[in-house]
Amino acid sequence: MTGADGLSAAEVDALLAPLEDAPSLLVAVSGGPDSTALLLMVAEWAARRGKMRIAAATVDHALRPESSAEAQSVAHLCDGLGVPHAILRWTGAKPTTRLQERAREARYRLLADHARAIGAGTIVTAHHADDQAETVLFRLMRGSGVAGLRGMEATSRRDGVSIARPLLGVSKSALIAFARARGAAFVEDPSNVELRFARPRLRALIAGLAGEGLSAEGLARLARRAAEADEALARMTAEVEARLGADGPIDARALFEAPIAIVQRVLAGRIAAAGGRDPSRIGLEKIEALALRLREASREGRALKANVGGAVAQLAATGNLEFSPEPARRTAMTSRMARRRLPIADCR
Repeated sequence: MTGADGLSAAEVDALLAPLEDAPSLLVAVSGGPDSTALLLMVAEWAARRGKMRIAAATVDHALRPESSAEAQSVAHLCDGLGVPHAILRWTGAKPTTRLQERAREARYRLLADHARAIGAGTIVTAHHADDQAETVLFRLMRGSGVAGLRGMEATSRRDGVSIARPLLGVSKSALIAFARARGAAFVEDPSNVELRFARPRLRALIAGLAGEGLSAEGLARLARRAAEADEALARMTAEVEARLGADGPIDARALFEAPIAIVQRVLAGRIAAAGGRDPSRIGLEKIEALALRLREASREGRALKANVGGAVAQLAATGNLEFSPEPARRTAMTSRMARRRLPIADCR
């Protein structure tokens, strides 16, 4: 049962139990209440277990004058806990557009580099239930499919390192209570309330939607149900893939016997493999449009060729459908040189 201090030792042990087999952990700590609570939880949990090797790191984005001092405060807290700590600085010129997105990319890159350097196979982050609700709402507004509405995963991989998010079922208020009960100081990043950024706007929107019945808990429930549906679709997709075969062209007519949601997943996987991209980066709208075009062409018995996601999908009139990497595009200079047909002696 959660008490006044936010979470009991038994609840913390249950939350962190999936990390027991990790030989070492790197805890990402910004100095805010969420990650400060996470640091305290992991330190207490590791002490109870006696053998866990943990370290912490703070990314200083250098976007605010206070960021350096805040990173030093985390270092001081870690020193008191006996947890090795590193400050990772995002150096160089900062972008003027998509600032938060690019700062997040830099943060993960720096953390992954440091994790590999110290031999930590898992980075632990403090993403919580309120963050999950914002993620689901953001993806819902952008028209994400079932896979996107799962929200953040409890575990994922990035740059060869595991990312663990053990607090996705815990509210922010519980984390604040946990940190305060231990007298830990933390800071509030002012960008968290700046409405020029998407996340703070979503946070304010969720607060308003809660009054209409769509609370953070409701969005978390949607994420859970989307995950269940996504897993069922993934199993059905694997069964269709097995019938189609792994290599060479596939029979488009056999493919389109499956529900269109399964067809889209097969196409996304094949295109990603041919184009060397992450399926989630291709865009659901492009896959939907391609599936409809291919289905129509297959029914009419005509050929079709389309470039999507760095790959070429080519349907023959016979019904064979194959995928290949998109040819490299020649630059304007290369084209001009080819037209000039320079002698070999001049091509230096």
